[in-house]
Amino acid sequence: MAFLKNRYWILRHGKSIPNQCGLIVSSLENGILEEYQLASDGVHQARLAGQSFLKDLKENEIDIKNVRICYSPFSRTTHTAKVVASVLDIPFEGPQCKAIEDIRERFFGPSFELKSHDKYHEIWSLDEKDPFMQPSGGESVADVVTRLTRALTVMESEFEGCTLLVVSHGDPLQILQTVLNAAKEQGQQTDENGLISRMEAVKVPDVLSQHRKFALNTGELRQLV
Repeated sequence: MAFLKNRYWILRHGKSIPNQCGLIVSSLENGILEEYQLASDGVHQARLAGQSFLKDLKENEIDIKNVRICYSPFSRTTHTAKVVASVLDIPFEGPQCKAIEDIRERFFGPSFELKSHDKYHEIWSLDEKDPFMQPSGGESVADVVTRLTRALTVMESEFEGCTLLVVSHGDPLQILQTVLNAAKEQGQQTDENGLISRMEAVKVPDVLSQHRKFALNTGELRQLV
C-alpha cells in the first residue's frame, strides 16, 4: 500500500482455549488471563504461521533485522507472537516486538462476554444492518476502526521501511483489511494527516458493513496488499 511507510502482514492468533471451549472472551480483563492462551493445536498453528512468514521474508529478500512484531496484549495473541518470534529467532523481550493495546480484540459487551460462540452471528447481523450500532455495552465496527487508526498511526510514526507482522484477532483484522482495502482507492492525500484522512473517508456504512468478507481462520497469515 503506497500510502504506508511500512509493509504489513497480519496474523490471526492460533486456536485458543476459548476457541476450543466455544467461548467469547473479548474483554481486556479476561483476555489477558493465562487460562485463555493458545490450545496445543494453536501453538502448532502459530509455529506453521511463523514458518510461512519466514518463507515470505526470504522470498521477498527482507532482512530479519527490519521485521517488527506488533501484537495484541491478550494472552492468546501474546502466546502466538512469542511462538512466531521464536521461529524467526527474534528476542521477544527485545525492541523488535511490541504490544499495542489498540489492536486488541473487539469488546462485544457484557451480554456476550463468556457466552457461546454461537452468539457471534447476532453481532455480525447487527453489523450488516448498522456498523455504527454498538452491541449493548460493547464496541461497534466504527469504534474498532477508530482505535485501529490510532494503532496504525503509532506504527507508521515509530517505524519506517520495516516489515510489520500484526498479530491480532478475527474481528479487528477483518475490519482492518476492509478499511485499508477501501482506503487505497482514495486519491492522493497531501496533508500531514493523510492516513487519518483516508481512514475517516472510508468510515461509512457501505464499507464497514462488509467486514465479514475478509474473515480469517485461526492461525491464518496474510500480506496486506
